[in-house]
Amino acid sequence: MSQMISRPASPHEYGALILAAGKGTRMRSRKPKVLHSLLGEPLLGHVAAALEPLFGGAVWAVVGHEADMVKAAFADRGLRFVDQAEQLGTGHALSVALPALKAAGVRRVLVVNGDTPLITSDLIARFLRDAEGADISVATLVLPDPGAYGRVVRHNEKVTAIVEARDYDPALHGPEPKEINAGVYLFSVAAAEALLPRLGNANRSGEYYITDLIRLAVAERMVVTGLCCGSDANLLGINTPVELAHCEELRRRALVRERLEAGVIIHAPDSVRLGPFVTVEPGAELSGPCEIYGRSHIAAGAEVEAFCRIRDSRVEAGAVVHGFSHLDHAVVGPDCTVGPYARLRPGAVMERSAHVGNFVEMKQAVLGAGAKANHLTYLGDAEIGARANIGAGTITCNYDGVRKHRTIIGEHAFIGSNTALVAPVRVGDNALVGAGSVITKEVPDGTIGVTRSRQTILPRREK
Repeated sequence: MSQMISRPASPHEYGALILAAGKGTRMRSRKPKVLHSLLGEPLLGHVAAALEPLFGGAVWAVVGHEADMVKAAFADRGLRFVDQAEQLGTGHALSVALPALKAAGVRRVLVVNGDTPLITSDLIARFLRDAEGADISVATLVLPDPGAYGRVVRHNEKVTAIVEARDYDPALHGPEPKEINAGVYLFSVAAAEALLPRLGNANRSGEYYITDLIRLAVAERMVVTGLCCGSDANLLGINTPVELAHCEELRRRALVRERLEAGVIIHAPDSVRLGPFVTVEPGAELSGPCEIYGRSHIAAGAEVEAFCRIRDSRVEAGAVVHGFSHLDHAVVGPDCTVGPYARLRPGAVMERSAHVGNFVEMKQAVLGAGAKANHLTYLGDAEIGARANIGAGTITCNYDGVRKHRTIIGEHAFIGSNTALVAPVRVGDNALVGAGSVITKEVPDGTIGVTRSRQTILPRREK
């Protein structure tokens, strides 16, 4: 993100409104369109992230279709929500939001569509600067194939109207232009308040279009500006799965290129997928195909091999994540080794030089410095001390059917293969548990715990 970004002059004067109430029927999905994922983040999250540096907490989202689902997905993101109980169009959405904006002291409101995930803070900052002084400003694009986007009508180079594609009539509006509505507007709240009561729905959709405010403003001799952004792909909206895939690939390529230019080593870069909030330090090494999403951080000197999937996790310097491993809200400390085929679930923490090997799963567990669990093991709700050795087939039995319980394993402890540790239970420092044991009671420091049946030899029955 550019260091030149600055907020509007008065945070109390400017606010931002994201239109996120629609069904997105062309996505052919029950999921609200704004919750469809692009590089591991919902579309609405991309838009909100571009606005937050400029508007701080003065960002609202108008929600309607599956509103509770959208609110739940952004419960911790600081977004403010306005409910549009009936989805009667984008103009209706603005009218519904207007009381909340006025109550917050907003006098100029940026309105953007929630399906424009490529939009950037820099782009919005430039738009705000160029739109200064107008009652209404709208961003436009020029596309060789305008498709279903609203058409921009100009007279003497000035914008006079925006007409939805299905309503465009060359007999009324002239030859169909290549210039389209980019779905980014800046309204004076006073202008919007004056014009919205006059908004009609005499169109093929029967909706109240926010774009019709342009025509009404021109008729009232208000100052209307159309700011053409050329063919900037960052303003493209998403209406179909095809458009989603196209935008996702554009963003993926840009993010990977940024990392390559910054000094990250990426093998098979065309198959590497990085989320927009992922940080990868110069000197880290990634091999595709792999996916790294959320707020993940990959430190310099760390290595992530092919076929790994990482979300909201840290991989520190010198650590190696071998192929086919999954990390979710986990921490891999310096010089650790993970996998292959390991799974670190939320709350998994590996301290310096710890090892997790083939088909090992960790959840809400800490593996101390230099400790090892190299094979076929489940460590849940556990604390494993430094340099402990966990044998193959070990299970921390953390759930009794009602509650979760913790297992404590001390430093330098040795857990033999095929052991079940029934929590709550403690194995002390320098203690040893014999292979095949079911441990239900504490094994004190420096002792040996063994629970197994006596071996019996019986003659084999002859056929």
